Amino acid sequence: MLSGWRRVARSAAGGLRRAIAASETRRRVSTSWSPVGAAFNAQQQQPCRRDAGRSKTGLFGVAELTCPEGFQEAQEKSLQETERLVQKACITPPGKEIVMIFDQLSDALCRVADLADFVKIAHPDPAFREAAEEACRSIGTMVEKLNTDVDLCQSLRKLLADKDVMGSLDPETRRVAELFMFDFEISGIHLDEKKRRKAVNLNIKILDLCNEFLIGSHLPNKIDKHILPEDIRHNFAVEGNYAQISGLNADSPDDLVREIAYKVFLYPNAQQLNCLEELLTSRNLLAQLVGYDTFAHRALQGTMAQTPERVMQFLVKLSDKLLNRIQKDFEMMEGMKMKVNPIKSKLMPWDHPYYSGVLRAERYNIEPSLYCPFFSLGACMEGLNILFSKLLGISLYAEQPEKGELWCEDVRKLAVVHEQEGLLGYIYCDFFQRPDKPHQDCHFTIRGGRLKENGEYQIPVVVLMLSLPHSTSSSPTLLTPGMMENLFHEMGHAMHSMLGRTRYQHVTGTRCSTDFAEVPSILMEYFANDYRVVNQFARHYKTGQPLPKNMVSRLCESKKICAAADMQLQVFYAVLDQIYHGKHPLEKSTTDILKETQEKFYGLPYVPNTAWQLRFSHLVGYGAKYYSYLMSRAVASMVWKKCFVQDPFNRAMGENYRREMLAHGGGKEPILMVQDYASEYICHKLGGTAKCG
Repeated sequence: MLSGWRRVARSAAGGLRRAIAASETRRRVSTSWSPVGAAFNAQQQQPCRRDAGRSKTGLFGVAELTCPEGFQEAQEKSLQETERLVQKACITPPGKEIVMIFDQLSDALCRVADLADFVKIAHPDPAFREAAEEACRSIGTMVEKLNTDVDLCQSLRKLLADKDVMGSLDPETRRVAELFMFDFEISGIHLDEKKRRKAVNLNIKILDLCNEFLIGSHLPNKIDKHILPEDIRHNFAVEGNYAQISGLNADSPDDLVREIAYKVFLYPNAQQLNCLEELLTSRNLLAQLVGYDTFAHRALQGTMAQTPERVMQFLVKLSDKLLNRIQKDFEMMEGMKMKVNPIKSKLMPWDHPYYSGVLRAERYNIEPSLYCPFFSLGACMEGLNILFSKLLGISLYAEQPEKGELWCEDVRKLAVVHEQEGLLGYIYCDFFQRPDKPHQDCHFTIRGGRLKENGEYQIPVVVLMLSLPHSTSSSPTLLTPGMMENLFHEMGHAMHSMLGRTRYQHVTGTRCSTDFAEVPSILMEYFANDYRVVNQFARHYKTGQPLPKNMVSRLCESKKICAAADMQLQVFYAVLDQIYHGKHPLEKSTTDILKETQEKFYGLPYVPNTAWQLRFSHLVGYGAKYYSYLMSRAVASMVWKKCFVQDPFNRAMGENYRREMLAHGGGKEPILMVQDYASEYICHKLGGTAKCG
């Protein structure tokens, strides 16, 4: 194990003591907020100042990562450890130890790859980003080679073939063994040597294409500034003779600004188009090479949905149920547009986000500026702390990081502590905007939890990344209702990582099927929209006045406005994803497929000379799995209605939710977790398991 990670594990108890002591100090000086609330409402440091000289520790406490060159050292150690473990696996007789060795192997690679995966997109220093990108590629190449290593696979195959030994293993160990074999199978272990090499090369090529597509999806498009009417140029960044269009400007009240942004930002880029086509083709070639009809069939094996046919059935059925409500939503939006712009009143794709928001604001008076003063970042973090404490017995403590541990000075480090079990893990909160930082809110696993060989538990470490505005001299960071909901959503992922305390790193926390991984985060959105929860923390940052109940009620009711059209848009995206990863060669170009699918599954017209699919960055991480958001929402809705709608602070239900769903990570089949959780709920309502046959 890397020496830096040993240091983190050893310092956990001492760090927790420092966190609690620091929190108690803040408690004495702050009468308005709890310690964690005060920490997040404090004035932020000037972001990303680089300290002179070499730091005492490295990123996330990893000793090697005091400088970009440290990634080379870290990956070399990882690969040396990998080589040792491969040799050990090949000579170990069938038994539980084989699974443990495979998991150690996975951990040795993931400790570098997961960390590098975050650093390559989020670190403000280009040198760190480049070094991390190289580490990702190096470790990724090794993973693909190991997934086609015949001798390594044979050691696992012997275990799986020994029925007596397999029968003696606990369910989690059996499942992890089967998951490792599944990785071998989808990588082509059954192929001859020539085809295995081809599979490895295809996987490496796909990794490179994914990275290229992801970068291209965020690049701005340029237009000669003189083409733009002079009175709207100020809406765009101008460099020399060109205006930079870096987004859709969906919130702009000016119809022309939104229209121009839509048409320019989504204008086809030949290089990005070729990249997407090559990515889809390569994925299909890989899937067929290893024995699947399509990439979607390969990607969906092991998920709740299991097959692309079931996914499409789900999406078509959902679309049919939404049909009548969608038409009403579009009619309302078009009517609103007609009031504002009677000359160009036809509803267009760039109008949907804006006019749905206008309708909500007009009908329920939910202007975000009215809500922001009640949702300071500190108040929202305090709300999360209260919720987790009541529901799960967990508290959040702001801990002082060591010099060199952070990549930016405005990052906050949280210790997650259970009232009986002690330290569960660390969450690094990278919440604030900065140049070159991706705008997408996300959760990153930096280190997974696992039971180590010495009996200690490896503490999980994650990052939550948001794009919130900085505090000012006159106010702390204030969140809109949407920002607050996103914070709760991402914290759902983080708590899944903290509470998925599996024996094996390979299935820790969010390392489960994608269509289940979104359930805990979407469930948190229900808590964020419940007045009983919001009332615990929403206070005006100046006066301390609580957010009036009628304002929360209006906010919740407003979300029903145009909800069908919003959901149908997600159905359209999910169907498009399935078609792109379905049967190849594609019958039409990706743009023609976009046009046809948009007209069939969305309802607003396709705009000529646009290619939205080239900005569909989820095709990288969610290839053939974008439907997961919708399916997870259905499961989260079931959990909320069955268990928390009567009392969002019900400790018994919270513990049951942790035990039956969160604790397993990916160590139990997701569909079984959902079924068992539903059964547990029924038993609870009947008065005990004795009544459940």
